[in-house]
Amino acid sequence: MFYHLLKHVLLGPLLRLLFRPRIEGLEHIPDEGAAIVAGNHLSFSDHFLMPVVLDRRITFLAKQEYFTGPGIKGRLTAAFFRAAGQIPVDRSGKEAGQAAIREGLGVLGKGELLGIYPEGTRSHDGRLYKGKVGVAVMALTAGVPVVPCAMVGTFEIQPPGKVVPRIRRVTIRFGAPLDFSRFAASADERAVVRAVTDEIMYEILRLSGQEYVDEYAAVVKAAEAEGEVPARKFRRRER
Repeated sequence: MFYHLLKHVLLGPLLRLLFRPRIEGLEHIPDEGAAIVAGNHLSFSDHFLMPVVLDRRITFLAKQEYFTGPGIKGRLTAAFFRAAGQIPVDRSGKEAGQAAIREGLGVLGKGELLGIYPEGTRSHDGRLYKGKVGVAVMALTAGVPVVPCAMVGTFEIQPPGKVVPRIRRVTIRFGAPLDFSRFAASADERAVVRAVTDEIMYEILRLSGQEYVDEYAAVVKAAEAEGEVPARKFRRRER
């Protein structure tokens, strides 16, 4: 109930008015049945802008920190994400990854849309990072298509650390569904799930025009924080 109120009355119309999203490839989202929408993740705004343009409800696996913040702000944030039907995920350790996969499969088992950011975290510099294999495991186990999605312009309106977004137009671009049914019997083979994940990330890269980094975003963030590698500024390839 609250999800639809938020989308159609409270927040959705305002976001459409302010950011005037260009929507490309919306026909690639299936009208019914389970599917995964896998996108790049450049901004906190992504959580709101993608669902607004979809006709169907989509459930995201959201980081647990959104549900455990301290004080009034933390409680309000947690209440908001719960009411919007988002699922908290503990991102620490292997068991946490398995729990996220179980939660995602539960959403897909009900024939719904599941939203996921394969990078596992927001890009801190606008580049696209190596995807984690959970998206492939879920797609192969559930036997569902993966629709790649590129958020374009959301880094510029609200990069990490910026609370109030700039008012600029953004583009949300969906690609043709990816069918991995030929690998259905290989969901537990490391080489297969890595190859499937890389194919998904390549399609996101093709749609977004980002610079690609063949490392996990969290690893690069940690190395930059320790001064092991220099921080990079945002740069996007022209499309």
